[in-house]
Amino acid sequence: MGGRSAVPDVTGDRRGKDGDGRVETDVNALQPAMMPPAGPPPPSATSLLMARLVAGDARAFDALVRVLQGPALRLADRTLNDRAGAEDVVQQALTRLWSLADRFDPARGSVEGWFRRIVVNLCLDRRRAMRPVVPIDMIGEMPSDAPDPLANAIAADQNARLASAMAQLLPRQRVALALFHGDGLSMAEIADVLETTPKAVEGLLGRARMELKKLMGQTAP
Repeated sequence: MGGRSAVPDVTGDRRGKDGDGRVETDVNALQPAMMPPAGPPPPSATSLLMARLVAGDARAFDALVRVLQGPALRLADRTLNDRAGAEDVVQQALTRLWSLADRFDPARGSVEGWFRRIVVNLCLDRRRAMRPVVPIDMIGEMPSDAPDPLANAIAADQNARLASAMAQLLPRQRVALALFHGDGLSMAEIADVLETTPKAVEGLLGRARMELKKLMGQTAP
């Protein structure tokens, strides 16, 4: 007599019976397959543009200018007390972007951060008086715009004293304030720009605020 053949094991599990007749399942066969390790994140759009620029694609440079020029000009304008000087700094930075593109290393950070360092270093090189940047904890103390001539006069006087105090800060202190309160960068991002540590940036900002308040007190009428 011919019996029916056993149902084939299509699951890949190896099954058997224990002494009680219960079916045992090979637990290892039911484990999910191991996923391959995740690879590096895909390159950003600006990194791809940089690669094209290095390869000689002039259109990639034009695209990078459209992305980087505006933020760089705002940063330089907040850092320097000179709009024309800020525009000059950005033009110099763009020239370096063109000539030094092959030095960009995507493993060390973004194109935006690399270009920001170029702009900041050029601003520091100029060592000119910088535009006042009001720390967040002082904004509430500033008089609001009002039609009252006395209030306007007080506001103008305080702004002038703040400008004078800011001009006396060390260049790196002014840059740190501009990056933190103006651009909204984190401690780590500022550290990357200034080529230091986040802890050092925290101390730099603290000393800048203390010195600024001290100078503001000295210029008070």
